Amino acid sequence: MKTLLRNALITNEGRTFRGSIVIEGAIISHVIEGALPADERMEADEVIDCSGLRLLPGCIDDQVHFREPGLTHKANIASESRSAIAGGVTSFMDMPNTNPPTTTRERLLEKRQIAADTAWGNYGFFFGGTNDNIAEIKRIDRTLVPGLKLFLGSSTGNMLVDNQETLERIFGECDLLIATHCEKEEIICANKRHYQAQHGNDMDVHFHPLIRSEEACYRSSAEAVELAERMNARLHILHLSTAKELGLFRNDIPTEQKHITSEVCVHHLWFTDADYDRFGNRIKWNPAIKKMTDRDALRAGVRDGRIDIIATDHAPHLLREKEGSCLHAASGGPLLQHSLLALFELMQQGVFTVEEIVNKTAHLPATLFAIHKRGYIRKGYYADVVLVDPSKPLTVSADNILSHCGWSPFEGFTFGHSIAYTFVNGCKAYADGKLAEQRPTVQPLLFNS
Repeated sequence: MKTLLRNALITNEGRTFRGSIVIEGAIISHVIEGALPADERMEADEVIDCSGLRLLPGCIDDQVHFREPGLTHKANIASESRSAIAGGVTSFMDMPNTNPPTTTRERLLEKRQIAADTAWGNYGFFFGGTNDNIAEIKRIDRTLVPGLKLFLGSSTGNMLVDNQETLERIFGECDLLIATHCEKEEIICANKRHYQAQHGNDMDVHFHPLIRSEEACYRSSAEAVELAERMNARLHILHLSTAKELGLFRNDIPTEQKHITSEVCVHHLWFTDADYDRFGNRIKWNPAIKKMTDRDALRAGVRDGRIDIIATDHAPHLLREKEGSCLHAASGGPLLQHSLLALFELMQQGVFTVEEIVNKTAHLPATLFAIHKRGYIRKGYYADVVLVDPSKPLTVSADNILSHCGWSPFEGFTFGHSIAYTFVNGCKAYADGKLAEQRPTVQPLLFNS
């Protein structure tokens, strides 16, 4: 199959220009700058007029929780990858805190097989670190996984790694990228006792950022950076949520030269603690959404290069699981279907440029994780592309949410853009508001060692 995407506004590698691309099979065979004549078909089997549309490399999300195996009442790889495709996310990296957790080679291979059979996007799976599985960590083929995930603060899945000797061994002996959830458990527990003594157990979500505080995040991130520097480990800190943490990261060298990198998630760029009044537990995440000054500093960190990539931490729960006090309501929520649209909304507000969005959601995730031939609009690369329509708004409603949990923190919001097409390995997987009738041909992500 040969497809011509004609006369789009292409954003790639820091430039935006009028152009076209030709897809042959799974691969981009030509990138053409300038407008094509109306009668030029390039001998393609299908020609799509992309005038008025923005063409971007498909997003690569390095932090999702698709809940399979064991938690499939919330979500599964098939359902959540469909929502990803509808949102222009063509590749995902799933986290290990499932049931059972992905902490052995056998469980990793089982998840990869599920994805091969059911996923709608290209897939990768983090391996999970525990207090006692360093032997398993050393068995893992570096080309099969984006890295090792460590929970340095407890969250969904009870995979807290808190043994200092184990941490030093992992940081000192592991040759994988180490991705960390950083919240200092001792500080969280002390804060929890403090507020329980004053207010009891029936605290609402406004107490969540007080318990999982700025200091809990900063102390844990600072300790991880110190350990990585001392052990010469490759560290990637996930979902930054505070202004204070930004001081731990560099922006004087390119991402590919850094040994310590960082990620921010869409919800920490969009919401603030003032939004708890309206959204309640629907915007309860770990780490917690914090002050407007934190949100604005994180936005600045994206622009100035201290933050390397933007992701979602897509983590579905059923709404009934989000009920109750801040001590009992589940943390996390679905974001994949609307993450790119939210970033385009911020672009409309002047927060980011389209070039920054593409760099942080496609180029740098591919670079940071050394993903083979993805993340760029280049000849010879896989044809993972998304076309965004700036003239067709989208109002989020229960009728058009694809995540299995059936809700979104953006319900009722109208985005100024919508996703027109998503291609995965050259397959048209999403068009005109509908998924394709057949699942696209997907592939495991390959991570160059």
